[in-house]
Amino acid sequence: MGLGLVIGIWLARYLGPNQYGLLNYVIAFVALFSAFSSLGLDGIVIRDIVRSTACTEQTLGTTFLLRLCGGTVALAVSISTLSMLRPHEATMHLLCAIIAAGMVFQAFDTIDIYFQSQVKSQYVVYAKGLAFAIVSVGKVALIYMHAPLAAFAWAGLFEVIFGSLGLITAYQMQGHHIMAWRVSYDRIKSLLRDSWPLILSGVVTMVYLRIDQVMIGNMVGNEEVGIYSAAVRLAEAWYFIPMAVVGSFFPDIVAAKSVSDELFYSKLQKLYNLMALMAYVIAIPTTLMSNWLIHLLFGPAYAKAGPMLAVLIWAGMFVNLGVARSAFLTTINWTRVHFMTVALGCLINVVLNYFLIPVYGGMGAVIASCIAYWFAAHGACFVYRPLYRTGCMLTKAIFHPRIW
Repeated sequence: MGLGLVIGIWLARYLGPNQYGLLNYVIAFVALFSAFSSLGLDGIVIRDIVRSTACTEQTLGTTFLLRLCGGTVALAVSISTLSMLRPHEATMHLLCAIIAAGMVFQAFDTIDIYFQSQVKSQYVVYAKGLAFAIVSVGKVALIYMHAPLAAFAWAGLFEVIFGSLGLITAYQMQGHHIMAWRVSYDRIKSLLRDSWPLILSGVVTMVYLRIDQVMIGNMVGNEEVGIYSAAVRLAEAWYFIPMAVVGSFFPDIVAAKSVSDELFYSKLQKLYNLMALMAYVIAIPTTLMSNWLIHLLFGPAYAKAGPMLAVLIWAGMFVNLGVARSAFLTTINWTRVHFMTVALGCLINVVLNYFLIPVYGGMGAVIASCIAYWFAAHGACFVYRPLYRTGCMLTKAIFHPRIW
C-alpha cells in the first residue's frame, strides 16, 4: 500500500490534474460495474469448499465460469454505457476498454478463493505481490520515458494478467490442475441464489464510494476530478487501519456476546471509542497540514486539493465507526440492516452531489461524502429504532472517546 501510494503520487505529478483526472474518472466509472465481475461469490465459495471438499473441483469450475461471464458482461456494459454518456471522447473509450478488460481476467481470482479456503493465502501474496512489483517498476520506467496516458492503463491490465498467471502457477505447484475443474448447472443456480443479495450490496457499495468522481467528471471536467482524486488518495490511505483493528477485535466481541449482553456492549463501546480516537489522531494533524501536504506531495498544480483534504479527512471518523458498527451487526446477524444504511447513504451521496458539485465543484463532492458517510454510520441509527442504543454509543465515542 505504501508503494502504491508513492507510485500514485508520482504518476499524478507526471500526468497533471487533467490527465490524472481522466484516468481516475475511467477507473471510478469501471468500478461501478465491478460487482458484476465478482458476483459476491468469495465468502459463499469458501463456505461451500470447507463444508464439502469432495465437490471442490465442481465448485471452482462453476465459480470460474460465472465470474468469466460476469466479467465479460461488466466489460461490455461499461464500454457501452460510457459511449452513450461521453460519445465523442475516443481516448476515454480506449482507457475504459483497457481497464475494464481486467475484470475478465479476474475470473482467475477463483484460485485466490481456493487458497483462502485452505488458509494458504501466502501463495496469493507471492503471486500478486510479484506482479505488483514488476508493474510498479514498469510504471516508473514509463514515467521516465514520458509515456502517454494509455500506457499506464495497459500497465494496470498487465498487473491483473501477471497476477492471474502467478495464481495459476502457484495452483499447479500445489499439485492441482485447472483442467480438472467441472461445471454444474445445479451449482450455478445454487451459487447465484445465495449470492444475488451480495451482488446488489456490491453495486450499492461501489456507487457509494466512486460515484462522486464520475459525477464531477460529467458536471465539471477532468481537471477537477484530478484535483479531487489527489485529496481522496491521501484521505483514503488510512482506511485499512479500521479494517485491521476491527478484524483483530472481532473474535473477542463474538465471544463476549456468548457470555453476556453487558460484556458484549462494554467491549463494543471500547471499540467505538478506540475507532473515534484513532480518527482524531489522523484527522487533526492532517487538517492543519493539508495545504502543505498537497503542495509537498502533488505540487502546486493540485493546490485546490488542500482545502478538500482538510474536510474530507473527517469522513474517516465515520468510516472508522461504520466498520466497527459492522462488527456489531454481523455478530447479531443484522447484515440486512447494514445494507439498508449503506443504500440510504448512497442515495444521499448521489442527491447531494447533484446539487453541490455544479456550485462548489470538488468541494461539493467532499461535503456530500462527509454527510453521506455520517448518515450511513451514525445518523441512520436514530432513524431505525433498534439501532438507537448503538447511535447513543457512537455519539459517546465521538464526543468522549475514553479507551481505558
